[in-house]
Amino acid sequence: MNRRHSWQTNEDESSCSRRGFLGGTMAAVAAGPLLASAATFAAESPASKAEPKRKIKVGFVGSGSRGWWITKFFQQHGGFQPHALADYFPEVAEKCGGALGVDTKRRFSGISAYKKVIESGVEAIVLQTPPGFFPEHAATAVDAGLHVYMAKPAAVDVPGCLRIEMAGKQATQKRRVFLVDYQMPTDPANGEVVKRIRADMGKLARVSSIGISGGHVDQPKTATIESRLRNSVWSCDIALGGGFILSFDIHSIDAAMWLLGRRPVAATGYSRIFRSHPHGDSADVTSVAFEYNDGLLHDHWGQGLPNAAEGTLSCKIFGETARAVLNYAGKAYYQRRHQKPFEAEVVGLYSAGVSRNIATFYEAITAGRFENSTVRRAVDGCLTGILGREAAARHARLTMEELLKENKPYEIDISGLKA
Repeated sequence: MNRRHSWQTNEDESSCSRRGFLGGTMAAVAAGPLLASAATFAAESPASKAEPKRKIKVGFVGSGSRGWWITKFFQQHGGFQPHALADYFPEVAEKCGGALGVDTKRRFSGISAYKKVIESGVEAIVLQTPPGFFPEHAATAVDAGLHVYMAKPAAVDVPGCLRIEMAGKQATQKRRVFLVDYQMPTDPANGEVVKRIRADMGKLARVSSIGISGGHVDQPKTATIESRLRNSVWSCDIALGGGFILSFDIHSIDAAMWLLGRRPVAATGYSRIFRSHPHGDSADVTSVAFEYNDGLLHDHWGQGLPNAAEGTLSCKIFGETARAVLNYAGKAYYQRRHQKPFEAEVVGLYSAGVSRNIATFYEAITAGRFENSTVRRAVDGCLTGILGREAAARHARLTMEELLKENKPYEIDISGLKA
């Protein structure tokens, strides 16, 4: 029987060593001079501020590849004290907990391990599991009075999005911070382009968001979903990862939501599963046309095939006499006709964006800022991605109103998993 329940992640745990941890930290430090050059395009970010005011006890839920990778940035910040850690797989929890110096009594494993982290005495929690588990984990953490730092996307279905939306509102009411970790809006070059679009471009004609990845492992299914909790296999399953449009493309869709400040009212699309031996239900190629109340056209297309296509996460914007590009990597760009363009390199965003978001998370906690604006945008972006996914799967037009009314859940089958 399928049931929506607890969590868990995870990916390749081989990097959970002190050597791997320190190596990753040194790589992030080496990027410092490059980041400084980009800072001329924006005001000083929280990441550049000095000595942390105090240590915040933090717990980590999901310690696989990215879950482990992100812990080094919390360590590097200096304002967080790793206090507890959880992963579905006990060997991962033990290895990563040991590398972080977490007491053996606070290294937890199993499908309900996130509850033990919440009850361990932490002030804040970092959620890095497959996103199908985010709504339950985040809502439980907010109920317990914790600050929440969460990866993307916010959820995989409409019920999950609505639960995250409610958790964000409750966090604000409880005077707690809830931050969703998207990187493109943190970049100074992207920020300058958005500033110029809003000040100079006028009415927008068209937005085009693009997500091209190099494919995803989709190994055969086994008796339980354990094998799909590692190595990003969950990206191939809508119930666990939302499909490629949410697990990867969502960055470019989020950039569109950041710029536009609103979600579409309808979508028409087409998608197909094209990989040779599919086991999950995510589409590999997707094309969607989104509609907005003011007539704006927003097309999105994505692909997740190992065909050596250059990886891309970008959002292109077109007005009557100007055009612009927001990028995850490469150049951010703005040009009005017959004028010299503004262009600037987006530098090391995967690492730099996380560092900036962690600094923002810390500053919001210590300064008592509980607006939690990333939650609203994350929910809008996620609902937009879901609208596109569902319209494309049906090869039809679907309105946002119809999608919300359907309120269709995607259940995670946790039968046979360790408690």
